[in-house]
Amino acid sequence: MSDKAPTSPVSRERSREIKRLSVILAARQARRLSRVDLAEMTGLSAATVTALVRELVAEGYLIERGPGAPTTGRPREMLEFNPRAELVAAVSLEPPRISCEIADSEGAVIAHRVARLGANVVETVCEFVLDLVGDNLPSLRGVAIAVPGVSSNGAVRLAPSVGLVEAWPIGESVQRRLGVPVVVDNDVNLMAAGECVAGAGADVANLLLIHVADGIGAGLVLDGKVRRGASGAAGEVGFLPLGGTTERRYSGVGDFEARWSVNAIAERVVALNPGRRPESPVRELSRLAATSAPAREYLDEVLGAWAGLILSCACVVDPGLVLLSGAAAELDDAALDQLQTLVSARTPAPTEVRRATLGDQAVLHGAISYALSAAVPRSSLT
Repeated sequence: MSDKAPTSPVSRERSREIKRLSVILAARQARRLSRVDLAEMTGLSAATVTALVRELVAEGYLIERGPGAPTTGRPREMLEFNPRAELVAAVSLEPPRISCEIADSEGAVIAHRVARLGANVVETVCEFVLDLVGDNLPSLRGVAIAVPGVSSNGAVRLAPSVGLVEAWPIGESVQRRLGVPVVVDNDVNLMAAGECVAGAGADVANLLLIHVADGIGAGLVLDGKVRRGASGAAGEVGFLPLGGTTERRYSGVGDFEARWSVNAIAERVVALNPGRRPESPVRELSRLAATSAPAREYLDEVLGAWAGLILSCACVVDPGLVLLSGAAAELDDAALDQLQTLVSARTPAPTEVRRATLGDQAVLHGAISYALSAAVPRSSLT
């Protein structure tokens, strides 16, 4: 009698799922390949690959395209990965609005909508995604939600613009309702990820993105990965203290951003040039500085404060590249050169300052990348 322990049905099912995921990942990466190619890329037997391919063709993951280019021997039947088999939802909470894109696994957007953000954030997100994905719901593989606050394990806090100061499990609630993996992260982290995928950071593995809007936040990428810190609060640079103050506040607005964000700059611009608040305060300040000594002096203060912020971060993490996003990307060439000079004069390591290039699309690209990672986690293959 053999003393070999019987294989658990759970183990067999787990093994089969790992093999299936490995085939999906290989096909997604190659886009067009043969069964022989799949076997070589995954290390699976020809019989296993044949069975899995049959299943994935039936499910719409793979499309049979007939014989490939002539080679020695019999032409190989080619398979093509169908990007529409995996849809993801990229949701961005941008009070007072919510935007949502449904994209395929290549990042092509197939549906888009912007609407007013309702009082119940979870309900609004779920209804929005379900309405937008429509009959394609069976193909939905993951959801990524960008929030203007701190996110840890799907719970969001310090997001006063959406009424969240204390932690609230948005991710868990949405996942329970939609039945697909949900990733929730700070919107600036998603911007940094997006710039790495398709923007100004596509050629580097380390960068710091600083986003200036109503608040000021940073996204940090080291060794090609977004770094969030122990509790998800890495990059909350708007909370850097001014003047050495240690007073603790829970309003959700930090000392640094209270003085150097778009709102603060807009107030000073209106004081310098009375009238309506400009749509682009930083761009208007640069324009005024060309002919107004007080405006020039204030622009110097702004650049000095932002340079100090960059230096504080660069001295700790040495990102090599700093991308300016939001209102900071509106600096004209002269102001950008001045900021670079201020940073270069004091940084302990070479630090290049560039404008981010994707604008509002950075969050979309980052969210699609996140959602795809959640849909087929690589960790499940180890």
